[in-house]
Amino acid sequence: MDAMDLNALKTEVKKKMDAAVEHGRKELASVRTGRATTNMLDSVHVDAYGSLMPLNQVAQLSIPEPTMILAQPFDPTLIKAVEKGIQIANLGLNPTNDGKVIRIPIPSLNEERRKELSRIVHKYAEEARNAVRNVRREANDSIKKLLKDHKISEDDERRALDDVQKQTDAHCALIDEAQKKKDVDLLGK
Repeated sequence: MDAMDLNALKTEVKKKMDAAVEHGRKELASVRTGRATTNMLDSVHVDAYGSLMPLNQVAQLSIPEPTMILAQPFDPTLIKAVEKGIQIANLGLNPTNDGKVIRIPIPSLNEERRKELSRIVHKYAEEARNAVRNVRREANDSIKKLLKDHKISEDDERRALDDVQKQTDAHCALIDEAQKKKDVDLLGK
């Protein structure tokens, strides 16, 4: 009974921490680095068919060159709505359309904007680390409760707490690595 509780807890902790890291990576991917990537448009929503829909569900996105994104709406009547959605997303992008396709040039970043984006990257990474730490706190509380209910021994508790800490450290290292990679893309350091 006790070993099953701990194994289930370990599995749940890993799953939740993996999800926190993945969410953090997606947040970091949405930060623009001066090179075109369709991920930077993940936050764009388009008013289509009476509701707000993610851009990638109403248009095909492609990158014909490093500083250009093309958005081709599946429904040509949505071209103005797609253009407006990109403009109001406050990404600093200025889309233009030729009636069939929307061209979204990616302006180069100045030093000040790069530093501002780096601060955003650090904020997203810290939020991801906090999510991992919250999973650790919940797991530690569960382990301590198992000890209190006399379902596990003190040795089992110590091993389980160490295990959870190792998982936390490993997942935080993954977040740190993603943050450093994004900083290199942004600042060239």
